[in-house]
Amino acid sequence: MTVKPVQTLSATDVTKAYEVLKPIVSHTPLQYCAYLSQKYDCNVYLKREDLQAVRSFKIRGAYYAISKTPAETRKRGVVCASAGNHAQGVAWTSAKMNIPATIFMPTTTPRQKIDQVKFFGGDNVTIKLVGDAFDAANTAALEFCESHHQTFIAPFNDLNTMAGQGSLAVEVFDDLKQDNKTADILFAAVGGGGLLSGISTYTKFASPTTSVVGVEPAGATSMAEAFAVGHPVAISEMDKFVDGAAVQKVGTLTYATCQEYVDRLIQVPEGLVSTTILDLYTKLAIVAEPAGALSVAALETYKDHLVGKNVVCVISGGNNDINRMAEIEERALIYQGLQHYFVVNFPQRAGALKTFVNAVLNPDDDITKFEYTKKVNSGMGPVLIGIRLGDAKNLGQLLARLHDFDPKYINLQKNQMLYRMLV
Repeated sequence: MTVKPVQTLSATDVTKAYEVLKPIVSHTPLQYCAYLSQKYDCNVYLKREDLQAVRSFKIRGAYYAISKTPAETRKRGVVCASAGNHAQGVAWTSAKMNIPATIFMPTTTPRQKIDQVKFFGGDNVTIKLVGDAFDAANTAALEFCESHHQTFIAPFNDLNTMAGQGSLAVEVFDDLKQDNKTADILFAAVGGGGLLSGISTYTKFASPTTSVVGVEPAGATSMAEAFAVGHPVAISEMDKFVDGAAVQKVGTLTYATCQEYVDRLIQVPEGLVSTTILDLYTKLAIVAEPAGALSVAALETYKDHLVGKNVVCVISGGNNDINRMAEIEERALIYQGLQHYFVVNFPQRAGALKTFVNAVLNPDDDITKFEYTKKVNSGMGPVLIGIRLGDAKNLGQLLARLHDFDPKYINLQKNQMLYRMLV
């Protein structure tokens, strides 16, 4: 039996999508960034998809995929499963086209995201909360489509969705051409692969010498796993912190297209993503969500290859829940080696904390957490203590003195189960 090859996207597909979307979505700016250019000794340009109407590139794929659905079918309604930007793109499009949309979201979806979908979709949108995870919501959405004869709008594994996402690359290279510039390297986030497949397809048509680099969070490397084994495969473990790019299994269509056009995949630690989010906010007043910051975080990982180059980073989204900022700061401090947590046995006597401070801490260290309950009839008691170093280089000295204070102390960074339970 002959196996039919998987269809890949073409530059013509992307160009057609661009023409449809041109009067609909924002032509987002390609901004030269003096701060990042100076930091990495190159010319960095930021493609600001966080400035779209729904603050994400997802509006492109959602609108184009829905527009390609026959009008009569479209009137019956469209369906999607998403806990984030794709849902907002579908909701916005449903209001724009005045068609019904049913959006399935996990019951664990934050209220802020549910409210945003309602805001963009208005009376056109019905939200159904199903299951504790995306897979359950997705299954329910597909079943609903079949029973109600409506159209499922895929978040990434669909040629029309991919073409719509790729339309932003047309803008990038048109803007560069107007300024008589070229791009040596283009960085873009990859989750399910819709954005990266669309961008890479058009990039290799418009500028074959431009290197396309897909950036994954280190805790969700489903495209890298697919590249390694030669086909999409479900990863066994996944860190969902970079929620916009945390996909368990990439699509067959996105994989085939990325395999053909993407030059390299790199992985970025979630702590570096957190550091980048804070850096973008404090230095540039850009509010980027974790997936939106991936491409900029990659500059640090890739810095040895950037000197003198023209570099484009796609800031893919800015839907960052303000309630996550404490977690983002925490991850950044841990990644930088400044924040540490320990369980330490303290003598149950007056002045024990003062002894610890004087004997263990460096002069510029700070205690950020201290939890202790006195034990009856015991000479020692365990304390949960958080320490923020003034200088990460002083960790070795701190650990040596901590060992002298309590040889049996527990470093919670080395025991993630205890860390998640106690911190």
